[in-house]
Amino acid sequence: MNAPPQPATIAQPTTGQFTLSGRWTARGIGAIQQQLAALQAQPGAAATVDGAAIEALDTAGAWVLHQFLSRLGGTGAALAPAGLRPEFSKLLDVVATQMAEQASHPPAPAAPPPGLFERVGRNTESVRQQAIEMLGFVGETAVAMGGWLTHPGRIRWRPILFNIRTAGFDALPIVGLLSFLLGVVVAYQGADQLKQYGANIFVVDLVGLSMLREFAPLITAIIIAGRSGSAYAAQIGTMAVTEEIDAMRTIGIAPLELLVLPKVIALVIAVPLLTVFADVLGVIGGMIMAQTQLGVTYGEFLDRFTKAVSITSYLVGIGKAPVFAAIIAMVGCFQGFRTRGGADSVGRQTTRSVVQSIFLVIVADAAFSVAFSALDL
Repeated sequence: MNAPPQPATIAQPTTGQFTLSGRWTARGIGAIQQQLAALQAQPGAAATVDGAAIEALDTAGAWVLHQFLSRLGGTGAALAPAGLRPEFSKLLDVVATQMAEQASHPPAPAAPPPGLFERVGRNTESVRQQAIEMLGFVGETAVAMGGWLTHPGRIRWRPILFNIRTAGFDALPIVGLLSFLLGVVVAYQGADQLKQYGANIFVVDLVGLSMLREFAPLITAIIIAGRSGSAYAAQIGTMAVTEEIDAMRTIGIAPLELLVLPKVIALVIAVPLLTVFADVLGVIGGMIMAQTQLGVTYGEFLDRFTKAVSITSYLVGIGKAPVFAAIIAMVGCFQGFRTRGGADSVGRQTTRSVVQSIFLVIVADAAFSVAFSALDL
């Protein structure tokens, strides 16, 4: 049975004599780290080192040995151990040469952190570059959509129906609950002010117009951005990290047709329907609060509602929904395709998709308000 390998050891029979033995490798030098600091030669005396008993030597052990020999040599050159094997001497010379080169070429000082204007410039350039890439992605998606329209047989109905269910039907509870509560809040906040002027019936105008024109499509889009847009970015991002998208391209499947177009079409169909559902629940919430706080009966509420809210106001809110849906789906898929690296990149791009989707939805809503005001709608 072979004896276990011996770790690196240093013996000091006299003050100026050192005997090295064992395996001077990354695994064997751990036992002598504290011993090296305590060993020293007698001042004014010549030190001698015997390395004939060294069994093994790697770069880590050579680095430690060179440091030890340099300390023994003082201000002059490092000592040369006697009896060291030729191959060990060559490795020790290579390590000594590398350390001498590093000492003669110190690392460059770290660059100072960028200033305020430099950070602003970098962020601006990053936003500009991302906007250009987003426009290119929209163009590619439009071309792929044109291919579907000219060749209807290529349309993938099963992914479309699946996304309608996950993004539309499954979102009904949260959209309905928040819309109902929003209608309650709008009516409650307006109740105190309307009571002061005896204009209780105008709570119908407040709830109806605010919910149908602004709140219902906006709250629906925000919920879908946080719920479905983030899911799209995470799904595509995970596929990009695991190289599934590259595999799809290799076997001739266009990722845009399989991953993007079904999601865009499904959201364009589902979000307007969810907006209608949010309109109904929001008005019901306002109706209940009007009955409770202002004494406006359900019959009076509905009678006033048909007079105060025109079909134009209803269509204005519904017309925003497809645009919001397209923004959410495109941003979510775009950020998913931009995922690089590992799981941390997936989370980062998912967060960006939600933030950018909500921001662009609000910008689009503001643009709609300006346009409708100019058109007197």
